Amino acid sequence: MKNIAVLTTGGDAPGMNPAIRSVVRFGILKGLKVYGVMRGWQGLINEELKELGHHSVSGIISQGGTMLKTGRCPEFSKREYQERAFNTLKKYSIEGMIVIGGNGSFTAAHNFGTTYNVPCIGIPASIDNDINGIDLTIGSDTAINTALDAIDNIRDTATSMERIFVIEVMGRDSGFIALSVALAGGCEDVIIPELKPNWERICEDIVQGNIRGKVSWIIVVAEGAGSAGQIAKKITEKTSLETRPVVLGHVQRGGRPTAFSRDLALRLGESAVLALLEGKKDLAVGLCCGRISEVKFEEAIKKKEIKAEYWYNLIKSLT
Repeated sequence: MKNIAVLTTGGDAPGMNPAIRSVVRFGILKGLKVYGVMRGWQGLINEELKELGHHSVSGIISQGGTMLKTGRCPEFSKREYQERAFNTLKKYSIEGMIVIGGNGSFTAAHNFGTTYNVPCIGIPASIDNDINGIDLTIGSDTAINTALDAIDNIRDTATSMERIFVIEVMGRDSGFIALSVALAGGCEDVIIPELKPNWERICEDIVQGNIRGKVSWIIVVAEGAGSAGQIAKKITEKTSLETRPVVLGHVQRGGRPTAFSRDLALRLGESAVLALLEGKKDLAVGLCCGRISEVKFEEAIKKKEIKAEYWYNLIKSLT
């Protein structure tokens, strides 16, 4: 193997840049020519490639986002666009690909790689930690800490002004971020897609807490379980207590990656290059039980269970 390509697809995650840096520099060390694909699958379709050298990735280790840019590409599911992407690989004599992304990215890599017999190795980078078979994805630790910083600040205001806050975090299909920050932030409740909320109990807890003299209350909600604005309105109507919504939004995707996100990204970049050189394909490399492991794409893209009830009960027991 002489030529490989690296691309970032789907939503960005802090730590993608360190992963790119690792792939490029370790690849060059092993005698490979490394091409960067701009804008994910769309760039592969449109031949937006450039060779990356040692200095191409200088200074990006501490930067959030991705120097290769990223985006979603629904049309890549169609054969005509996959054919164009495959022709791009042949034109540049690319013999293997490293795909940095989440569940959707790995699904596309699995379909494309098996259809055209292109060796694809995945590096899991997703703030939602949605890759089955591994412990943590690149970027999830950073996103949690970003949200936690905001919640800690809001806690100061909630206590000072004696108010209820509903804080909306990212998580369209998963309550991972919401559960993590609710536990670490000492929040009083959490609403996630995996569990149906009991509104009567939530409001009764708030009222009883208020009677006992508890003057502030923070509820974390994953975006896939409802909007902070609507939930705050419902709580105010049922309790007659002032409730304010806060939406953290895309601030959780950006920012400098934490040391953990960087270290993981750098280790996985090396592992992905080695996997290609060893002739492996159709799998992701990831952290499992403290060790770098390999997970077949078919397993990695299955829905990941997060033991939501255990997390929820722990959060409630500590309020």
